[in-house]
Amino acid sequence: MGFLAGALSLYYFLWRTGGLAPRHILARTTAELAAIPAATRTPTPAPPGAPLSAAVPTAETTPPALEATEPTPPPKTPFEGFSIGPTPLTMPVEGGKSADLRDSFEEKRGGARRHEAIDIPAPRGTPVVAAADGTIEKLFTSKQGGLTIYQFDPSRTICYYYAHLDHYAEGLSEKRVVHRGDRIGYVGSTGDASPQAPHLHFAIFQLGPAKQWWVGTPVNPYPFLLGNK
Repeated sequence: MGFLAGALSLYYFLWRTGGLAPRHILARTTAELAAIPAATRTPTPAPPGAPLSAAVPTAETTPPALEATEPTPPPKTPFEGFSIGPTPLTMPVEGGKSADLRDSFEEKRGGARRHEAIDIPAPRGTPVVAAADGTIEKLFTSKQGGLTIYQFDPSRTICYYYAHLDHYAEGLSEKRVVHRGDRIGYVGSTGDASPQAPHLHFAIFQLGPAKQWWVGTPVNPYPFLLGNK
């Protein structure tokens, strides 16, 4: 009787732990396991002694793919594509030094109007010279600029503008060919410049197809004068 009771107890234990589970119960359990969503399954452990990489990752542990991004292009310089030729500009005021220049191209003048030039202070009567080779296209007097000079470069694509002059150099005339360093006028304060602050208002602009001396795209002259002493 004791042997029979012990056998029955062993059979009951094996049946409860699955050792003697009927085949249809095991099959149902496998089918139910397959129906469980992959994202909620427990990762399959690696065999003993295997490296950690042998474990099968689940959907939750797989890192998302990185999205492709376009490389950021380098910023363009304000003067990209613009050239004044192989030779640097000559300082248009005799005795002027690049270290004394101040970039005032973006400053406002008279409200919302941009300056679009730089001012080179100098005593009244200081000689003004051609910043580059070219031709005197126009000698003009205006309310704002006073006594002015418009000089085209040899290719007739760039104009150099000199304003607030006290007077012109002797013999200067329109269509006259000048070379860099030639004297063309003298610093003053004509136009809307302050009489107490004589200076040369110097500007550069790219000419349009019509080559009109009063029309063009402003270019900051400051970087082109930094190489001068």
